[in-house]
Amino acid sequence: MNRPTLEVADIVRTVGNSFWEKYGSRLAWPHRKVLDAIVRCRTTALGGHLDQCVRCGHQAISYNSCRNRHCPRCQGNARARWLAARSSELLPVPYFHIVFTLPHEFSALILQNKRLLYDLLFRTSAATLLEVARDPEYFGAEIGFLGVLHTWGQNLQHHAHIHYIVPAGGLSLDGSRWIDSSHRFFLPVKALSKIFREKFCDQLRELFQHDRLQFHGSLQQLALPEAFSHFLWELGHKDWVVYAKPPFGGADHVLNYLARYTHRVAISNHRLVAFENQRVSFRWKDYAHGSKNKIMTVPADEFLRRYLLHVLPKGLVRIRHFGLFANRCRAASLQRCRSLLGSEPRLDQSVTAASQPPCPVCSGPMMMVQRITPQDLRYALIPIRQPPRALDSS
Repeated sequence: MNRPTLEVADIVRTVGNSFWEKYGSRLAWPHRKVLDAIVRCRTTALGGHLDQCVRCGHQAISYNSCRNRHCPRCQGNARARWLAARSSELLPVPYFHIVFTLPHEFSALILQNKRLLYDLLFRTSAATLLEVARDPEYFGAEIGFLGVLHTWGQNLQHHAHIHYIVPAGGLSLDGSRWIDSSHRFFLPVKALSKIFREKFCDQLRELFQHDRLQFHGSLQQLALPEAFSHFLWELGHKDWVVYAKPPFGGADHVLNYLARYTHRVAISNHRLVAFENQRVSFRWKDYAHGSKNKIMTVPADEFLRRYLLHVLPKGLVRIRHFGLFANRCRAASLQRCRSLLGSEPRLDQSVTAASQPPCPVCSGPMMMVQRITPQDLRYALIPIRQPPRALDSS
C-alpha cells in the first residue's frame, strides 16, 4: 500500500497545541499522551537505528515508532505478530462473525466510565454467547471464541461494539465429542439480543447501587435513583442489536478477516482526504444508506475531539478470549478439539511478523547494526530515510 499523503500526525502538529489550550481542561493526561506520541512517532525525537544491507552494504537510518496503540502508524507489526501467534490456534472448521452493539443512548455514560463499562460489555456479551450455546434448545455445547472491542463508527463518533470470531461448533457438555453447528446458522440473534440486554442492564443497575458509576455534566441528573431506573426502563424496552454475519470457512480466511479487526484505530491515515483551512476531510461508509462511500468534512478541532473519544484507559485489554479459548485453558481445549476433529496444529503459518524494509538500492535484506539516540541523530552524516509507514520499524 502506498504511503498516505496526509496523516493524523500532520493535523496534530498543526492544531494540536491550540486544541489543547481550548479544551485541555476537559481532557485527561492520557489524551495528551496520545497526541504527543502521534507527533513524535518516527521522528528524530524517538531516536532510531542504523540498518545495513547484507548484500551491497548500503546504510540508512530508520526512525523508531512510538508503539502507542492509538497511533495509526504503529499497528502493522503489532497486527502481524499477533496474527502469527494466533495462526497455530485456528481449528479446521468454518467460523462465524457475531457483533454485539450497545444502544447509542449509553455513549455519554460509557465515556465517563470507560474502564467499568467496556469491561461490562465484554463480560455480559461473552456470558450471553456461552449461555445460549450451552442451552440444549439451541446448541448444547461448550464453545470458545475471541472478541475485539471497537468504540467508533465510520464517522468517528462513539459507537461501542464487540466483534466476536466463533468456530462453527463446540465440545459436547461432557467433552466427549465435537458438535458441528449448521454452516448457515449458529445461534438465534433474537435470543442473544434479549439475554444480552437483560444481563447488561441488571449488572449496570448493580454498579449503580454500589455507587461505582460517575455522573458529570449533563448526566448529573442520572445520579438520582428514579432517573436512573427510568433510563434503564426505557432502554430495556428497545431492541438491542446483535448481528451474525454469514460464516466464512478455512483458517486462511479467518486470518484475513481477523487482520481487518484486531489492531484497528479509530481512523487510518489512508482514509484522510484533505486538511485545508483548519478543516479535515475523510472518507467514510454510510451504512444507514446502502453502505455508500462518502466524504465528511469537519473542523480540525472537532476531528481531534472525535479521535480522542476512542482513547482507552491504560491497561484495558481490547482483545479477549472466552470459553474454551480462555487463557487458563486454551492449550488443553485446543488439543482436545483437534483430537476430536482429527487434525494437527498448523505448522505452515501463513502470517509472519513484518520484517525490515528491503534495501532501496539492491532490494537485499537490511539488518540493524546500531541503535541511535535522538542526540546522535542531530549530528548524523548518514542519509536518513523513513521506513514504509505501514510497518513498525522499532
